[in-house]
Amino acid sequence: MIHDDAPVLTERAGGTGRITLNRPRALNALTPPMVRAIDHALTAWERDDTLTAVVLTGAGERGLCAGGDIRLIHQEASGGGSGEATAAFWRAEYRLNARIARYPKPYVALMDGIVMGGGIGVSAHGSLRIVTERSAVAMPETGIGLVPDVGGTWLLSRAPGELGTHLALTGRTVGAADAILCGLADHCVPSAQLPALMAALAGPDVPDAAAVRETVLRYATAPPRGRLDADRAWIDACYAADTVEEIAERLLADRRQPAKDTAHTLATRSPTALKATLAALRRARETATLEEVLDQEYRSSCAAFTFPDLVEGIRAQVIDKDRTPRWSPKELTEVTDADVGRFFTRPPGGDLGLGSP
Repeated sequence: MIHDDAPVLTERAGGTGRITLNRPRALNALTPPMVRAIDHALTAWERDDTLTAVVLTGAGERGLCAGGDIRLIHQEASGGGSGEATAAFWRAEYRLNARIARYPKPYVALMDGIVMGGGIGVSAHGSLRIVTERSAVAMPETGIGLVPDVGGTWLLSRAPGELGTHLALTGRTVGAADAILCGLADHCVPSAQLPALMAALAGPDVPDAAAVRETVLRYATAPPRGRLDADRAWIDACYAADTVEEIAERLLADRRQPAKDTAHTLATRSPTALKATLAALRRARETATLEEVLDQEYRSSCAAFTFPDLVEGIRAQVIDKDRTPRWSPKELTEVTDADVGRFFTRPPGGDLGLGSP
């Protein structure tokens, strides 16, 4: 029996299986038990012919999911732990991301409110990704010393032009229109209409995947206007550079104030994470499958655990909340090719192996 205080609630509603992330006070941040619970529900419903679709939502008013519970990572890393528990969480999480992307039934993610990091992993690989006028979508990993993961480099490397590079390096938050433009979402539905959409999806007149899509389209509306389209000129020109140093130089030299402001944003991110992220995006762009990219991201995440910026970034953003991380090294020029190379080497505990034949 699932209790209302469980971190993940599952229920059957008509022809849908509903998964609700249920840690609203923690903005539904993912923990290992939550990942296992989602995976268990997907297993139970995959071959259930009475269910047509899976619907993912988040409890509370603030958002679907703010990401993985990075406090747990901080506890292990700052306590001198080996990283085995964190690596086990990443293995399970990334395998779940891959499963969602290949799930044989419509997987409808309601990306209302805040959707960041691991929240993107459990939503943006779904077959129908719904944003609202309240959506705030981001991959903010460089601000805590990580490389975008959960398939984030796969998604962002395939965004138009260099928009994905911009979002990955800065960690900027985007709304509904820009999330759709960048391939992180499909349709916008007003937040007030989500209960009606869920009820409609559960109805008897939605017998198959085609009907699920048609139902979503009936509720879809034009999203509030975004801003990335208007910024494409300077984004594409500046982020096409081969190095983070040159990207920063181009941004500073650009006559447009948003470009200059972005250069200052990059200066607040982990230099090591910035360089590793740019390398990861360029590699992901040339990689054939999501599974192979998740393998690469697993290597990068395990490597990040061994660098001081991860503990420091989480401390500054989540633990002490002083927002003044002391990066080591603190300058881009001090990050070596060998440092970046460590993000793409086999971790001591072995590879994830999703992309293996």
